[in-house]
Amino acid sequence: MPARATRAKANSKQKPTPKSGTQSKYWKKETRPAPVDASEEEGESPLGDEGDAFREEEDVSEPESLDSEALDEDDLEDTKKKRKRTGSTSKKSPAKKSTPKKVSPKKTSASPRKKRKIAQEDADEDEDDLELEDGQEVVGVVVQAPKTGRVPPGQISKNTLDFLSELKKPECNDREWRCCAEPVYRLAESEWKAFVEHFTDLLVEADPQIPHLPPKDVIHRIYRDIRFSNDKTPYKTGFSASFSRSGRKGIFAGFKPGGESIIAAGSWCPGKNELQTIRNNLLRSSRRLRRIISAPEFEALFGPARPHPKGLRQNVFGFEDELKVAPKGVDKTHKDIDLLKCRSFAVVHKFTDKQVLSPDFKHELARIVKVVRPFVHCLNDLMTIQNAGSGSEGEDEDGEEGEGASGDGEETGEGED
Repeated sequence: MPARATRAKANSKQKPTPKSGTQSKYWKKETRPAPVDASEEEGESPLGDEGDAFREEEDVSEPESLDSEALDEDDLEDTKKKRKRTGSTSKKSPAKKSTPKKVSPKKTSASPRKKRKIAQEDADEDEDDLELEDGQEVVGVVVQAPKTGRVPPGQISKNTLDFLSELKKPECNDREWRCCAEPVYRLAESEWKAFVEHFTDLLVEADPQIPHLPPKDVIHRIYRDIRFSNDKTPYKTGFSASFSRSGRKGIFAGFKPGGESIIAAGSWCPGKNELQTIRNNLLRSSRRLRRIISAPEFEALFGPARPHPKGLRQNVFGFEDELKVAPKGVDKTHKDIDLLKCRSFAVVHKFTDKQVLSPDFKHELARIVKVVRPFVHCLNDLMTIQNAGSGSEGEDEDGEEGEGASGDGEETGEGED
């Protein structure tokens, strides 16, 4: 059989070369060969010499195409070499694409996209170095507590205000950010607890009716109750605490950054029965309450003891829940109608961040507690004792369930009793 293939080569060399103008015609007929009739072989071809060459070519190639052993070994080797070169080229092409381009020394900074890619690769390498258990994943980098700017126990530092300021940002008020800032939060929390403990010592001196309780019994949690709120941010934006003779329900202290720190004292939205008792006592006599809220030192902190002309908050008046009309069963021309319309009996004093950062801030809070103490004791009596509104001072006649003064600094929370 190889001899036949060699012979086919010899015959192909002897066959006449077709004209260049008819070469395409022969190639078309070669791709679709037709059976050759014996009668045509004996007669003359209508194409002349070119037709004879065509038939000779068909005669030689037909047996080779039918018999696999008659294939030209040289042609097979050429085909294999071509395929090998093609495969090697296709394999090398992806490698060229994946090869990183050399950065020109003139470029001093990479593109934002490249920076993000590099940062992601670094994060992936750090994650690979960690030994994570099943279900664990890396959510961020832990921020260490600040080493500078710390203050002695009993003071509020700028670090605490900065942490609370970050909580105000929507992108930071989530659990992932809080987990990353856990050391910072723990430092701010310990600082707040130390402040509350030192302030409690001054508070019980200003109002002996308030017991000396540990910070854990008076400090409020930083977690918000989001069950019935459209605002689903999980954390409050300030620290807070409340004090009273009955525990956490009384005096309230809290701090928030941005000039929102306050100290508040009184009764915020008392219950239906307590509110009705206060109004009944005021209908009998409002002399004691008016004397307290009209004192010069009281008005200096909370404003004049009368409703604001524009309905703003002033003294005990102007709260959002204040009635627009007289309560049921009360004449709208009653001389104490301004007090009877109130649903909350509380006063609020604000502080700036500069005041909160002052080393003597706790002493300023204690001074305000001394001013609001008669007001708090009066409200305790109005809620629990009948005919309590006409007493001379009544500071020693406090009931069992009254509310106390409330302190709230804007840097850590809001205040309310």
